[in-house]
Amino acid sequence: MKVLVDTSVWSLAFRKQSKTEGQQGIINELTDLIKDLRAAMIGPIRQELLSGIVDENKFNQLRLKLRVFDDENLELEHYELAASFSNQCRRQGIQGSHIDFLICAVGFKNHYPVFTLDKDFERYQKVLALKLYSF
Repeated sequence: MKVLVDTSVWSLAFRKQSKTEGQQGIINELTDLIKDLRAAMIGPIRQELLSGIVDENKFNQLRLKLRVFDDENLELEHYELAASFSNQCRRQGIQGSHIDFLICAVGFKNHYPVFTLDKDFERYQKVLALKLYSF
């Protein structure tokens, strides 16, 4: 089964700073998912990862590293479901970004758990039938 890897996990893996033992465990899990061809990517996550990198050389290095991952196809139904998820959460007083709800929709519709470090997804999970990846 594929796992939709959120921006927060990719960002941790690409940071140059030293890692705690827990962070290294997360990176090791991501590495295993990649080796097993189970790490899923969508265009909006790719865009988030590449946004804000002002150094053109670093931007191009990361862009090339990410090119090994094909984007999951996003369909009309993903976007409609993301909007519905956003509305459901808002009715319960839970705010989130459009990309977060698109990630939720892709995970739900494709039956992929979401691998994230973002605690917002735990709040979404209280309202949505969202599976979070744990190892």
